[in-house]
Amino acid sequence: MRILRGGGYRSVAAAPKLLGDRAPSRVNGLGLSPASGRLGTVSTAPTRPSLASFWHDLPRAGKFLLSTVIVDFIGNGLVMPFLVVYLHEVRQFELQHVGFLLAIPAIVGMFVVGPAGVVIDRIGARAVVVTAISLQIVANVLMAFSTTELRAALACVLLGFSGGVIWPAVNTLVATIIPSRIRQRYFGLNFTLLNLGIGIGGALGGLFVDVHRPETFVAIFLVDAATYLAPLAILLGPLRKVSGRVAAPPVVDEGTAAAAVTYRTLLREPGLLAILLLTFVASFVGYGQLNTGLPAYGRAEGQISTQALGWAFTANTLVIVILQLFVLQRIEGRRRTRMVAVMSGIWALAFAALGLSGLVPGSLLAALLFGACAAIFGLGETLYQPTVPAMINDLAPDHLRGRYNALMSIAWQSASVLGPVVAGVLIGRSWGTAYIVMLVGGCGFVAWLAISTERRLSPLVNGQRGRQPVAGEPKEQFSV
Repeated sequence: MRILRGGGYRSVAAAPKLLGDRAPSRVNGLGLSPASGRLGTVSTAPTRPSLASFWHDLPRAGKFLLSTVIVDFIGNGLVMPFLVVYLHEVRQFELQHVGFLLAIPAIVGMFVVGPAGVVIDRIGARAVVVTAISLQIVANVLMAFSTTELRAALACVLLGFSGGVIWPAVNTLVATIIPSRIRQRYFGLNFTLLNLGIGIGGALGGLFVDVHRPETFVAIFLVDAATYLAPLAILLGPLRKVSGRVAAPPVVDEGTAAAAVTYRTLLREPGLLAILLLTFVASFVGYGQLNTGLPAYGRAEGQISTQALGWAFTANTLVIVILQLFVLQRIEGRRRTRMVAVMSGIWALAFAALGLSGLVPGSLLAALLFGACAAIFGLGETLYQPTVPAMINDLAPDHLRGRYNALMSIAWQSASVLGPVVAGVLIGRSWGTAYIVMLVGGCGFVAWLAISTERRLSPLVNGQRGRQPVAGEPKEQFSV
């Protein structure tokens, strides 16, 4: 989830035929809007918004969209920690088969996300999100009654299809509704509520489920399915007129057919390619390790108890929920790439704490160091989650936003698949020191990529707000 060197953007005569009247006089290889080039000077003095403004400044449609996040992710938190336990210990599937089953969603998602980006741009994000949510409901009901591996496999296919399309579709819908100037805030608020919901769901699930009572697992999957009814009701009710589709602008040269916009065409855009490479490396080093490599290292090298692992991830969630809004205040108007560079330094500190836990295996200090790693990592997340999605959506032309978000999703998912594989090889061969060096060195590479990416983005895309709006910024036209 990017090449980085070189000077400004080249002028391409045919570019206006691709994106129409959005093309500036100096354009990059796609002829994108001024938001994606180096244009003029904007005010860089950051202003610190009040916490209350995070909610009050949202358009009404945005408030509706955000209002169901915590309910939705309580359901996710209920089932996410217990899926392996359910399939292996309750349904008695072989552990190896469970591993294959849980790989299905990632594989299916990788196959569908590319076509999904095109569909989002053609029919609108809302219709795609509604379809994805409906599939999630069916998949969870099917999983609740998966007494056979074939039924569980079908549920995993549906989860993969839904998961592959919903992330770019939701981000595109958000960008359609939320004006560019407060988009970063929205992504930060969403991340806060998401983690709060997962934390509440995980705690409730841990208190409720019992492997000796299969009906408790059936219940949490059915509850998870029911939580999707809340966002579905919002999309089919108050937001039913928000399609999320933006028509392509007219071509500049009348009588000349516009060139087809393919993913290969989009990847010629230096700014997009830079953000994708940054996303891939950051996701590989960070999220590709969070739920796999870090716990594996903690158990193998630090000899951390399962209880300590649980408390560490609780600390991670608490840091995000408590600090995200305050971090949002302080990064408002600052360069997003610089925030990613700061994040990489914070993550390097977290991984150093992880490495130290391996020097005192089986001790209380090892558990505390692992907890510190998870908590510090969470602080870095509060810088990453609001900034990178905002960059990609401010860079994207309105009518291509689905494809831009699909490319970002591909970069993210690729790293999430590769990261655990590399971690498994290194930790499985007792190369713990090499694993820590890879993570800390990777953070340094992320910082370098972030600073290099900065040269490919306009100040507006990079979060510095002047008087000029980002081209195609929504005008809060959705009154519901």
